[in-house]
Amino acid sequence: MEKSKIILPEKGKENILITSALPYVNNVPHLGNIVGSVLSADVFSRFSKLRGRPTLYICGTDEYGTATETKALETGQTPKELCDEFHKKHKDVYDWFEIGFDYFGRTTTEQQTVIAQDIFTKLYNNGYLEERTTVQPYCEKHQSFLADRFVEGTCPKCDYNDARGDQCDKCGSLLDPFELKNPHCKLDGATPVPRDTTHIFLKLDKLQKPVEEWFAKSSKEGAWPQNGISITNSWLTKGLEARSITRDLKWGTPIPLSGYEKKVLYVWFDACIGYPSITANYTKDWELWWRDPDNVKLYQFMGKDNVPFHTVIFPGSQIGTGDKWTRLNHLSTTEYLNYENGKFSKSRGVGVFGDTAQEIGVPPSVWRYYLLANRPETGDTQFDWTAFISANNTELLANFGNFVNRIIKFVNSKCGGVIPDFSSEHTEESFDFPGFIAEINSLLEEYVADLQAVRLRAGLRKILEISAKGNLFLQGRLDNANLAEHPERTNTVIGLALNLCYLLASISSPYVPSTAVSINEQLNAPLANIPEKWSPGALASGHKIGKAAYLFTTIKPEKEKEWREKYGGTQESRLKEEQDKAKKAADKARDKERKKARKEAAKSESQAKGGDTAESKVELPFAGL
Repeated sequence: MEKSKIILPEKGKENILITSALPYVNNVPHLGNIVGSVLSADVFSRFSKLRGRPTLYICGTDEYGTATETKALETGQTPKELCDEFHKKHKDVYDWFEIGFDYFGRTTTEQQTVIAQDIFTKLYNNGYLEERTTVQPYCEKHQSFLADRFVEGTCPKCDYNDARGDQCDKCGSLLDPFELKNPHCKLDGATPVPRDTTHIFLKLDKLQKPVEEWFAKSSKEGAWPQNGISITNSWLTKGLEARSITRDLKWGTPIPLSGYEKKVLYVWFDACIGYPSITANYTKDWELWWRDPDNVKLYQFMGKDNVPFHTVIFPGSQIGTGDKWTRLNHLSTTEYLNYENGKFSKSRGVGVFGDTAQEIGVPPSVWRYYLLANRPETGDTQFDWTAFISANNTELLANFGNFVNRIIKFVNSKCGGVIPDFSSEHTEESFDFPGFIAEINSLLEEYVADLQAVRLRAGLRKILEISAKGNLFLQGRLDNANLAEHPERTNTVIGLALNLCYLLASISSPYVPSTAVSINEQLNAPLANIPEKWSPGALASGHKIGKAAYLFTTIKPEKEKEWREKYGGTQESRLKEEQDKAKKAADKARDKERKKARKEAAKSESQAKGGDTAESKVELPFAGL
């Protein structure tokens, strides 16, 4: 895939724009993160390119927000230094997994500011933004408003001295940060004070009808998966509410309003704008991709937790600008990949992460294959060491690798590495060659349909079915006796089998690109596009192939115990994981209770004031860009 040439849409062709959810910068991705977005998108991108379609695959690190600013304070770095460090870590991980981005950028760029402020400006001018005033804890020492979780103190109900501003972990009480005794800032110990703060809210309620109309059309035309449809429907059925799109931070996109110089755009509003801004850093002609919905189809890949941002908030923002935008056509979402009946945890040493997969000594193709074969498309799946080793030894090695290696070794040994004279139209009573070709074409047709519909697991199964057909095809027909006694038939077997290897290289390339490269090197032929129909003959009689090489090697069964112990965490860490799970459930209950209480309080105050809400709403003078 050519990386030096700028990829642009072409008139009269099916132009495909692909994004995978922008990974948040201050973490190292685990296997579930990788398969849920970047790896799945990579498969579809490679497939689309091998079908001859102009295709652009964009991704990058999501770098603004509270988590980055807070983490930088804890590590003693500037936010930029932290982002630079983790941007490289992410890129190194994805490079090792052979993720073929056309451009992997980041959100902390001038183009992000320009495009995000332009969208903000148009939303403001079109009446989709409003100001509201609320009260938040403020740290006078480091001069910053604090999220509830960053206020700590003594629980007013049980006197536990390490309670957070949102909950007491000892008694489980749901708290407000202003309820704590002896409250202090988690970062520097200063006592926070209540302070009014104003923020800009996006009126999603005003955008509900056009978002619903767009969703109904796009989800049907783009054949969205059921989980994406269900999650979006739940938001729309409940009714969209105005949401704050600004924060009291220093690290973020500046807000183009007077009086908002010390605030930035909230990362959940800002992040999806990273897709066009990263494209703008790739090419000055970014609008050819992002402002041409009639000629460009947008495919977006993500885990299910990211769905509302891509199906409600970002499309709503696009609609609210009044501009012509390329909007989501096909949504590809995944459920969760768990680790051995538990969850991945970097801090507790549970599970395989992007930077530890490389240490194990298993090549990227095996990881890609196993993750994609277990892609959580319709429900949660799990990474399991027994299944991982079995996938390598019985599926890749004994099926796929065996077929390719067997025929290439035979031709090297018995035919001097040269394809003998053969005809793909050869027929005889002892074997139905046209029937074999028809069987392969039937599976190829299903493979193309699966990949086009982003049914990646099903497409991968078709590849193994085709290689299994190849193994059966050779059985009893490829040996010295057949070559001597039935040369014409055996030459046909050789010619068809080598051409089937060539087809397998192309259709497996989206899944296991380095394995496909090895097959093509052994065949001494370039990677070919994925055809609509297989017509054996691309590798013709007289073609000189290369030397045979193993595509895969056996993983010893004893490795299972070693790896499970190494990546399973300690008993103490597993206990901590269970405690965190219980805490998360309590947090969810707390948030629900607090939201209900606030709604009731707002309703009561509104009635007392004759209809005004508890938050003040003010129209601000617009500063412009």
